[in-house]
Amino acid sequence: MSTLLFSKTPTVTVLDNRALAVREIAYHRHPDSPDATDERITRHLYDARGFLAQSADPRLHDAGLTNFSYLTDLAGNVLRTQGADNGTTVSLNDIAGRSFLAVTPIVTRTWQYEDAKRPGRPLSVTEQVTGETARIMERFVYAENSAEEKALNLAGQCVSHYDTAGLVQTDSVALTDTPLSVTRRLLKDAENPDTVADWQGGDASVWNDWLSGEVYITLTTSDATARVLTTTDARGNVQRVAYDVAGRLSGSWLTLNGGTEQAIVKSLTWSAAGQKLREEHGNGVVTTYEYEPETQRLTGMKTERPADAKVLQDLRYEYDPVGNVLQISNDAEETRFWRNQKAVPENTYLYDSLYQLVSATGREMAGMTQQSSNLPSAIIPLPTDNASWTNYVRTYTYDAAGNLARIRHTPATGSGYTTDITVSDRSNKAVLSTLTTKPAEVDALFTAGGQQKQLLQGQTLQWTPRNELLKVTPVVRDGSVDDSESYRYDNGGQRVLKVSVQKTSNSMQTQRVMYLPGLEVRTTTLGTAEKESLQVITVGEAGRAQVRALHWESGRPDNISNDGLRYSYNTLTGSGILELDGDGNVISMEEYYPYGGTAVLSARSQTEVDYKTIRYSGKERDATGLYYYGFRYYQPWAGRWLCADPAGTVDGLNLFRMVRNNPVTLEDKDGRAPVEHHAAPAETPLADIFQWGDIVYGLDKPREQALSTLSAAGFKRKEVLKPPTKNIFKSIRQSFRKVKEKANITIQNDITNAVWDVAKPKEYSDDKTIRKQLNDPERAIQFREFIASHDKYNVITQEESTKLMAEPWKAMQLGVPLWKRTSKAGLAFQLLVKQKPLHFMTDIIGDDISLVISKEGHGASITSSELRWLYRHRDLPEVQSNLIFYRNGKKISHDDVFGKKEWINYHPKNQYKPGQK
Repeated sequence: MSTLLFSKTPTVTVLDNRALAVREIAYHRHPDSPDATDERITRHLYDARGFLAQSADPRLHDAGLTNFSYLTDLAGNVLRTQGADNGTTVSLNDIAGRSFLAVTPIVTRTWQYEDAKRPGRPLSVTEQVTGETARIMERFVYAENSAEEKALNLAGQCVSHYDTAGLVQTDSVALTDTPLSVTRRLLKDAENPDTVADWQGGDASVWNDWLSGEVYITLTTSDATARVLTTTDARGNVQRVAYDVAGRLSGSWLTLNGGTEQAIVKSLTWSAAGQKLREEHGNGVVTTYEYEPETQRLTGMKTERPADAKVLQDLRYEYDPVGNVLQISNDAEETRFWRNQKAVPENTYLYDSLYQLVSATGREMAGMTQQSSNLPSAIIPLPTDNASWTNYVRTYTYDAAGNLARIRHTPATGSGYTTDITVSDRSNKAVLSTLTTKPAEVDALFTAGGQQKQLLQGQTLQWTPRNELLKVTPVVRDGSVDDSESYRYDNGGQRVLKVSVQKTSNSMQTQRVMYLPGLEVRTTTLGTAEKESLQVITVGEAGRAQVRALHWESGRPDNISNDGLRYSYNTLTGSGILELDGDGNVISMEEYYPYGGTAVLSARSQTEVDYKTIRYSGKERDATGLYYYGFRYYQPWAGRWLCADPAGTVDGLNLFRMVRNNPVTLEDKDGRAPVEHHAAPAETPLADIFQWGDIVYGLDKPREQALSTLSAAGFKRKEVLKPPTKNIFKSIRQSFRKVKEKANITIQNDITNAVWDVAKPKEYSDDKTIRKQLNDPERAIQFREFIASHDKYNVITQEESTKLMAEPWKAMQLGVPLWKRTSKAGLAFQLLVKQKPLHFMTDIIGDDISLVISKEGHGASITSSELRWLYRHRDLPEVQSNLIFYRNGKKISHDDVFGKKEWINYHPKNQYKPGQK
């Protein structure tokens, strides 16, 4: 790929005189016309106080429209969001900052809390759909402090949560706050999608009468660091894991109920950089990994069976300089020939200047028809010679907002096809052109909240008031029962039940799947007679592979073994392409088109293909052809999500775009935001991760050690900068002058000291003063405008802070609320506004979280208040993506800090959740 395509195509951010980003300019070039540059401008408008009021992408702005409009309160909290993709939402918090009221075009939701005499915990959630009576959708019941409850570590815990699916009951908790026993019960008639939870009244015994009699109990044991050691699922199957001295997985085992323990992961080897080098599974198969030394990008992944020296898979990855995957080859596969066609086991990829995938080549089974919701027929048995495989080329076309508008498929033999997608002229909503070819009609095919109402022609979709897919009706019959697939979710929006109903020749077949921790309970009934009962045990810790055991209680097919293990070996983005059994023999092989859809499928039997549910991106493929990601459903034939992003604009203004149109390099874990695979692994030193624009937090001593390390690596906090000049006389004069040192921003104090002028305690520093102090003054100016326009962080408007600033000696004695306030503002600015990495040194402060919570000792420090702020915001995607913890100068996980048992005693007034700021 020519580097000229990317030459002079930077991303430019334009700031106004308040240092607010008002323009983001991207330069688009396509490989087919590299000399033509399209300037795409995303625009933002702010109100008089500096709060974001409107945002518009290039396409909608040209049409005179906006993607989002915001109305904020005096503190900058967003009260109303009006989105072109997801409709209008009004959100109000109470005086304690807790969710109080949320209104959408479909439903009004309210939260009820304990009174002032209690800790203020939530008691219930009420929802009222427009035109219907109000329902209490959730109830929370808390343990008191009896001796029995204390013995089970339940005092003050939420022990019963009645939710949209039924009841989740916590029976005991470890000292580390790990639930040891959890019970799940479903609503009566939960299989009926019309059954809706409504926990009216105040009598728990009445609520329990609305529950099914079947009880599902999951048991867990953990160590002193809160790491799970064993899990016993609701059917008595036991999973056991072990860790090395660094806390990394070293082995895992599975014991089916009534059986003997069998190894799943026998051993793992790690590099000094924390990268996995080798893993051996219980089926005798070994996988080894290779990485680029400079970038730690994965370059090789070989899976082999040492017993007979058989290489089963040998994936090789090639990247461009920024990390986009250019080529994937499987050196374990043969080059195949069919009808004078040479099908090489490799895929190549081409991108535009915005890193959107525009072309892909690969191989597919000959005779493939246009991609749809159906799986192609598998090659049975596994091919041993030159099977009917041929090459293909796929090209992708996008509009200026990043909507995939056309997929052109060209096979090496036969005729190709084009999939056209019609995009709305008022939003980023889009559907296949088989539903409509008129952009003005697209919005009518979605709900007000951005949920698609029709999947394919004649296939209707129904949604819950919480914007969850409720029911798909693929076949509608007059005077008879429709074919359908319906779903039920828990309070967190995760699927707990799936029910598929299909008409057979003379009866109705019902397939039911219940999702429990580590277990799927699958049953099939024909009429009223149960034909099959299957347990699918999902191993939680299996290295890079996904491992499942299939145990039939009844109705096992004749040509498949009971209690068999299925090891699914994945690609870089998690797609399962190689399945092996418990002896390391091949069950199936599958290859995918970039945006999903099966290109190659072969297996040793059709029955085993029928029981493969995990495919593209490591996600479950439903009978509808949709992939379930956790928070959204994905349409692989259209390369789009089925509904708007529930996380909002965390991944940009287009709420339907799939992984930034780069599906080969990026992966979406749960349907909310893409993940890059080149993030630094655990144990990576700070100097290997830090970049200019990042910032360091921590107590003084560990922070100074970190700064010393960074300085030695070239990230110097102070630098003597001499203005470049070719004038020899100016150069001589400059050599006699004292050159003033400017600071490079590495810690929040660098910004705060520049923004707050000690000589003028009632004023912020002006631009000129800031520019004299910093090499990156715009960053500090933008921070100044952020706090000056924010009532929560604006220290100048606070009378007491002003007095303290006028008396620095007194401020020092009292601990200065100013610095605590600006330090938290710094966290919000770096993580939520700039969305840049924040490196937090946990040495000393992380050794005793109880002090952080009690605010005693170092817990009274500003750094402890910062850590508490981070804990409250830990679920925000921006925090999860950009906050990096360290101990002894090396990266550690969020769980190493936020997972400590002491946090159970922390009861903040404001508890933030995803979607809040």
